[in-house]
Amino acid sequence: MAKNKIPSVPAVQFLVHSAQILKNPLPFHHKNFETKGDTFRLKLGLGKSVIFSRDAGLAQYALQKNHRNFKKSPIQTRDLVKYVGHGLLTSEGELWQKQRKLIQPAFHKKQLVNLLDTIQDAIKTELSNIETGAPNDIFPVFNNLAFQTVVKSLFSSAVNQKEINRLQQITEAAQKMLVKELRQPYLGWWFTLSGQIKKHRLEADEARNILKKLVDERKQSEKREDDLLDMLLDARYEDGSAMADEQLIDEILILFTAGHETTSNALTFTCELLARNPQIQEKLYAEIVEAKANSESLMDFIKNCSFTKNVIEESLRLYPPAYFIDRVNIEEDEFDGMIFPKESSLLFSLLEIHTNPAYWENPQEFKPERFSNVSTSHFSGQYFPFGAGPRMCIGNNFAMYEMILAIAEIIKTYKISKKNTPIEIKPLITLKPKNAILEFNFR
Repeated sequence: MAKNKIPSVPAVQFLVHSAQILKNPLPFHHKNFETKGDTFRLKLGLGKSVIFSRDAGLAQYALQKNHRNFKKSPIQTRDLVKYVGHGLLTSEGELWQKQRKLIQPAFHKKQLVNLLDTIQDAIKTELSNIETGAPNDIFPVFNNLAFQTVVKSLFSSAVNQKEINRLQQITEAAQKMLVKELRQPYLGWWFTLSGQIKKHRLEADEARNILKKLVDERKQSEKREDDLLDMLLDARYEDGSAMADEQLIDEILILFTAGHETTSNALTFTCELLARNPQIQEKLYAEIVEAKANSESLMDFIKNCSFTKNVIEESLRLYPPAYFIDRVNIEEDEFDGMIFPKESSLLFSLLEIHTNPAYWENPQEFKPERFSNVSTSHFSGQYFPFGAGPRMCIGNNFAMYEMILAIAEIIKTYKISKKNTPIEIKPLITLKPKNAILEFNFR
């Protein structure tokens, strides 16, 4: 087979566009995809480069079919570790396998049933903060909703609002700092010298101390709440031992980091799309009313909200919160004639894969029906909102249940006023909404 050379974008282009890339790198990457093809190498200078790809086949190869030859990049296994420790998201190899096997049962659908009332209560409480009759920025409401949902699912009512607010501030500030480090690697020396990295690491220690206190209080109380913390405390390795406190806190920090921002982004984008599609809002409302009347439990209700699920799936396709997945190949590899030397850095653009006309009909159109009457496995080769393969997001069911309940509660209670302007985005660690100004009115 003839070897296909991966086209390159020279380092000078990266430097010329560095200000634009810092603000929003997506137009720069999109232009390179359009001119260079579905896979290209971006040279960063000093012999460093990153391979960008929107080839769904290559993504599936790295994440599933040959996943053993691919590991996470230092972005997660080194840079993010500074702030959240060695949890499921940031660990590799034996530690990851051990932790995944231990934690997976806590996120099984049967276990999540026990959390649905808690999730629903948190949703109702936060949605009561929506101001009606006037345009307002909806993202903070959903950001608080998602954080409160994670906190209350973990700790029930044991954590006070002051501690929740501080944990949220620290988590979000650390993510902003990490974005600066990743997009301005040439300023690494300044971030260290100016004390910025030290400041955020000290804040991360503060977050760990808050969580340690909560864990200690739960252990001493000997009271069961049947929440995620109890499930994690109950979990046992094969030798019968429990998770060490340090490891437990790492995992909780990961749940905060990975669990709240992605969900708040997705809920905001979904409402932005519904504002531009009032007929879909009404179809949702009809389904929700019927599901409410014909459901004996919250799990029944979720199962009866199939179109609501399709709406969320279509929103995740157009605006995947985890819009890039990174991998590094351990040994030299080859796919479709392309050679990847050992330790190549690969970045898969889920945003580009999810809107690539090679894989989707009318890819830019918001069309929830495309997910009707088919399982998401039908699109498994080109749809990765929660990743794929062994490292697929462990909280995917938790997130989907939460989002279905949240969107159902919103549409049951409010009408979102029509909006026609383009949806704005802010790509950081996750794909965030920008200027999500919507008007809600009671039905």
